[in-house]
Amino acid sequence: MSNRTESYLVGLVGDGVMPSLTPPMHEREGDVQGLRYLYRPIDLLELGLSGEAVGDLLKSARSLGFTGLNITHPCKQLVLAHLDEVSPDAFRLGAVNTVVIEDGRFIGHNTDFSGFAAALASGLPGARLDRVVQLGAGGAGSAVAYALLTAGVKALDLVDVDPARCAARAAELAGFFPGSTVTARTTAELPQLMPLADGLVHCTPVGMAAHPGVPLDLDLLETRHWVADIVYRPIDTELVRGARAKGCEVLDGGRMAVGQAADSFRIFTGLEADAERMRGHFLELVAKEEVAA
Repeated sequence: MSNRTESYLVGLVGDGVMPSLTPPMHEREGDVQGLRYLYRPIDLLELGLSGEAVGDLLKSARSLGFTGLNITHPCKQLVLAHLDEVSPDAFRLGAVNTVVIEDGRFIGHNTDFSGFAAALASGLPGARLDRVVQLGAGGAGSAVAYALLTAGVKALDLVDVDPARCAARAAELAGFFPGSTVTARTTAELPQLMPLADGLVHCTPVGMAAHPGVPLDLDLLETRHWVADIVYRPIDTELVRGARAKGCEVLDGGRMAVGQAADSFRIFTGLEADAERMRGHFLELVAKEEVAA
């Protein structure tokens, strides 16, 4: 049982993190659980710092008594050199987004992959996972692909605009999951791939407020497909709306955002977060943003 009189001081390090919804999500869950929980954004752009400063920021956080830090772009890889211990999954992914400070030591975790895994399990229970097409093989895409393969996807078709990155990622993942087939593909192959797929996962910036549009021809979607997006600003991307209109089962990007936050909360506090309660709060926050816009 956690000591309820203990206080938690947490931070988020990265570029442009001031508008992040992660701090209010964590603080609200802390409030509901009766914790003293303070979560501060540490914005590198506002501080005039580069990603290379993450090591110094970790040491400062330790000196100031922080419980831990969430880490986002551009520091998820850079932080690895400053850690005392890394979870096996984060080590395989070569990326850390959660660092807990225990007895003066820095221990790194990756809740991007576990957050998507939880989102898939709760938002699309029973989804067929024989063959999946994933768009985007960058940092977030790597974590999502790892989660899909961990969840039991037998054949994963990775599609990316950078063929070299896509091939390297596919080969790396195939090495971790020898029982599955991971293949690098191009966007030109989508008309041949989608009729074979059970589901589609989208991990590119297309659909974000600053990058409107859809990442593929919506005519390639069939009612039997399930569709997962990791973009959550807006929560109803053009892909999510188009897939729903086709009758597809849909997983919006908010599920992954909440999943990774709930996992980080558990790592920082040792207490389970209520993911559905956090999702309700997350949707409130997004609705307020959309009204303000």
